[in-house]
Amino acid sequence: MKEQYLECGKIVGTHGINGTLRVNPICDSAEFLTGFKTFYLSRNPSENQKESEILNAVSVKAHKNIALITVKGITNIEEAEKLRGKIIYINRNDIKLKKGQFFINDLLGCKVLNKNGKELGVLTDVSATGANDVWHIKQSGTEYLVPYIKDIEADVDIDNGVITINPLKGIFEDED
Repeated sequence: MKEQYLECGKIVGTHGINGTLRVNPICDSAEFLTGFKTFYLSRNPSENQKESEILNAVSVKAHKNIALITVKGITNIEEAEKLRGKIIYINRNDIKLKKGQFFINDLLGCKVLNKNGKELGVLTDVSATGANDVWHIKQSGTEYLVPYIKDIEADVDIDNGVITINPLKGIFEDED
């Protein structure tokens, strides 16, 4: 099931004395967070949620590997420090993904098949290596590491929880 609100960062401290939050991204990059104006302090905000659970950004800037977020209503370091350690979320509806991009949360748990329909396992994790992501596929207690590159020709069907790939030779013992 697709989560409506997705983790995007962790508040790790403050920047300056005016209440700017230092956020370590739990997403592609700090730059990715600059496209948002609303963040949430809960994965399941209700219609009656408190104003304090919504973070309306006045500005979001990428600074090296972190995001600096200035939030409406937080104007000093003391108020900002109260949020240290909290995870922030973004609404899925606020995100426009390019073709071939997916949320890792949506990929996890998908059944992975080869082009002939043989089940290779379940996608359990995704590691970012810099050059490309690596998919962790588990089957019967064995974990296979598959680079997410053009050559595997992945066909991802999130709605049905199925990923079909053309695995590289040697990754799965019985693949030709």
